[in-house]
Amino acid sequence: MSANHLQVALAQIAPIWLNKLQTLELVKSCMTDASKKRSELIVFGEGLVPGYPWWLSITHASAWDDRMQKEIFAHYARQAVQIESGDLEEIQALAKQLQLAVYLGIIERPQDRGGHSLYCSLVYIDAQGRIQSVHRKLQPTYDERLAWAPGDGHGLQVHSLKDFTVGGLNCWENWMPLARTALYGLGENLHVAVWPGAVRNTELITRMIAQEGRSFVISVSSLMRQSDFPADTPHLGEILKNCPEVLANGGSCIAGPDGKWVLEPRADFEGLLFAELDFNRVLEERQNFDPVGHYSRPDILELSVNRQRQHSVKEMNKD
Repeated sequence: MSANHLQVALAQIAPIWLNKLQTLELVKSCMTDASKKRSELIVFGEGLVPGYPWWLSITHASAWDDRMQKEIFAHYARQAVQIESGDLEEIQALAKQLQLAVYLGIIERPQDRGGHSLYCSLVYIDAQGRIQSVHRKLQPTYDERLAWAPGDGHGLQVHSLKDFTVGGLNCWENWMPLARTALYGLGENLHVAVWPGAVRNTELITRMIAQEGRSFVISVSSLMRQSDFPADTPHLGEILKNCPEVLANGGSCIAGPDGKWVLEPRADFEGLLFAELDFNRVLEERQNFDPVGHYSRPDILELSVNRQRQHSVKEMNKD
């Protein structure tokens, strides 16, 4: 396939909730299936491995010093991804084998922040199996702050993929104008937005970002239903007391650089969705508007971005 065409796969699936190893196996299965359709990029939803913290909004998670909340969080933390320990090595090896780039949403427990706090991270693995960026969500939303710590700008990066330049953000980060602008300024023309799930999140903003950036926008949401909670989930009975039948119904979609649907939001479907993107469409729409090119005024408006990875402890020179 020519460099200006890209085959993409959207993995709208439910995790094996709070089971890191089994969910990673599910990710590998989706990658293999996507490769059979000649996909060159596959995108998974926010925090898919090991899953979104659905219990927070339905179990009074803000209760102080509550034993149940502590026990659920500890279980969540034990199942979180530790990249430094090699948790993603099999995904990387498979990406290289299949020549398939991957955007994967994870819950990360990084050693460079002490190894106990959790971050909602979006990992980009290139088609050679190399982790090129780990973007920790800048601002967890509402009750997410009871489980996730705020990230930093280190992962506000873009990556070359054939003729495209791809970047990504987690969920409501996509509503942050300066976060979007940081990626636009690096040349992004294929934007990846990952979500825990629900058409209400994707049906408006996907087209808006596409029109603003004159870029392709891929939104990928996960699924979550009552039946997706494993039987061994800590305090499952309490979680299910106020749990709706469907917590996340999908809504994965793609908008083109003109803001029109390439793939309309798809709800209540579990599996892979496919599309082919034509880079020339980006150039056509940039003819009349380019937010960081001919339609910008850097002499008046300028964005400063701190891309340093934040560490809890920095070693100073002993000299």
